[in-house]
Amino acid sequence: MITWVEPSAAAFGAVAELFDEYRAHYGEQRAYGATRQWLQDQATSGGLRISAAFTTGRPCGLVTVSVLPASLTLGTFWLVRDLYVRPEHRGRGHARALVEHVVSAARDATARRVSLQTEHANTPARTLYRSLGFHEVDGYVTYSIT
Repeated sequence: MITWVEPSAAAFGAVAELFDEYRAHYGEQRAYGATRQWLQDQATSGGLRISAAFTTGRPCGLVTVSVLPASLTLGTFWLVRDLYVRPEHRGRGHARALVEHVVSAARDATARRVSLQTEHANTPARTLYRSLGFHEVDGYVTYSIT
C-alpha cells in the first residue's frame, strides 16, 4: 500500500523513524526527535509531501516531494527530494510504486513535470528512472554553494 502521510497520521512516527534511517544511510548521525520535528515542520508548512510504502502495517519505503512554481509556464512542477527503501525490501517494486504514485498525483494536480536527481554512480536508481520514462536533461549544469 502506498499513501501520503500527514503529520497527524498514526503512522507518522514510524515514517519519521524510517527517514532517520535514510539519513543514517547517507552518513548523518541518527537523531529521531530532531528528524521527526523537521519532517513535521516541513509537512505542516507545505514544504514537503511525504508518501510511504507499507508492508505488514509498517513503512518499508518513502518518498518526499516539493511542489515548486514553474514560473515560465505559470504552473507547478514536482521535485522528488528523497527516495528510500529499506535494504531488506529492495527489489520488490516499492521504489517503482512510490515514484509511480508521485507521477500519478502530479498529473492529477496538473503539474507541468516531475523532476528528480541522483548521483551519477547510482546505477539502480538511474535504471529505475529511465524505465519509468524519465530522461537525463542535457544542457543544464547543477551548481551548489555551502
